[in-house]
Amino acid sequence: MSKEIIAITMPKWGLSMTEGKVMEWLVEEGAVLQVGDAMVDIETEKIANTFEALDAGTLSKIVATPDEILPIGALLGVLTTSEISDEEIAAFVEEFQANYVPPEPESEDGNDAYAFIEVDNYKIRYSKMGDGEKNIILIHGFGGDSDRWLFTQQPLSELATVYALDLPGHGQSTKIISDPSVRGLAKVVLSFMDELGIDQAHLIGHSLGGAIALQTAELDKPRVTRLSLIAPVGLGSEINVAYINEFITADSRKQMKKALQELVADPNLVNRSLVNDMLKFKRTDGVEDALKAIASQFITEEGTQADNFLQVLSDLPKSMVIWGSEDKIIPSDHCNGLGEGASVHILEGYGHLVQLEAANEVNTLLLDVI
Repeated sequence: MSKEIIAITMPKWGLSMTEGKVMEWLVEEGAVLQVGDAMVDIETEKIANTFEALDAGTLSKIVATPDEILPIGALLGVLTTSEISDEEIAAFVEEFQANYVPPEPESEDGNDAYAFIEVDNYKIRYSKMGDGEKNIILIHGFGGDSDRWLFTQQPLSELATVYALDLPGHGQSTKIISDPSVRGLAKVVLSFMDELGIDQAHLIGHSLGGAIALQTAELDKPRVTRLSLIAPVGLGSEINVAYINEFITADSRKQMKKALQELVADPNLVNRSLVNDMLKFKRTDGVEDALKAIASQFITEEGTQADNFLQVLSDLPKSMVIWGSEDKIIPSDHCNGLGEGASVHILEGYGHLVQLEAANEVNTLLLDVI
């Protein structure tokens, strides 16, 4: 085998990521890695994730140290695929560092990759990645936005064209909602497809986004090629209403942090930046009224889920349901007895935001069905 040295660099997760913080190396120098092996935990502005090996080889040099904050593309370490001398590795590192230039932000806010489109009198923000023949639409949950797919959109875009949108009332989309029901939001998804010329799509929905995906399929089944649901609303009656109310009313860092920690099994994943971002969103004009209106439609006065889409799911073969076993918002036992039409995957030790907490496991499941 010819000599080869491979740079391990700071990944770019999501369109707005410009830097990451090295938290902890999970392997030591000299470790032999296979593709997909966990290497290092990295914290982004939103949440932490484990960076896996993209190539097989030996971790010959760790360059980035814990607590170091580096821009995307910066050198984290060196992987070798054959016997390489220490002098050659040192020369490689020196040359890389001498030539590395941090990428220029695409705009002042780093968000040029997002686009806006008029849909049913709403201004909808969305992003598009990939150019595959298959289409995927990522639908976030209550109080979220397209950043809920921070670790999902890019990997899936290797095999398909993947869209992620901010629903009305969320993110940077219009905050005043004419129809805050699940049905009304599902109609927005169908109109979004119309505006972009998407004839058919695989819908991936998280939490309330799962119910919206199910409702979309009920409204226009031929346009939905497959459903992948992550901790979805709509398959049972129980829901943590206390969390919903706490999130709607949270107006301080302490309140918001407490609410967000309900979404994950490991509360340490909720960092200051995520809390600040959510507070900024919550304090935007119209947001609280929009959230209250939406919540009043999918939660009954008795504190249960208002919609049940079990029949819709049973009518759609090739569906998949993913849940975190430690979900504190919607219990994972809602996926019990879904029948043979849906494949069910319960990931042990993760919470409601399982696609962020267990990004690699969830992405593997999603990629397998694309």
